[in-house]
Amino acid sequence: MWKEENDALHRTYEFKTFVAAIAFMVNAAMYIEQLNHHPEWTNVYNKVMVKLTTHDSGNTVTPRDHDLSKVLDKVYEEVMSKG
Repeated sequence: MWKEENDALHRTYEFKTFVAAIAFMVNAAMYIEQLNHHPEWTNVYNKVMVKLTTHDSGNTVTPRDHDLSKVLDKVYEEVMSKG
């Protein structure tokens, strides 16, 4: 679940393996680029920690962040469904 705190949306995605976590990041990259809205994210083994905020709007949460969060959730579901 996404949490809104400190003017950003935060979520940690957990995967079965490191490869699945990287697949999520790679698959999400094309959507991120299309939206031209880039997350702050890190990967540690099977987890991807994501922070969404709109820097152009003074580092606040905007509809762009909510749109990207929905896209990331969809990509997550796709990666998880592949096992």
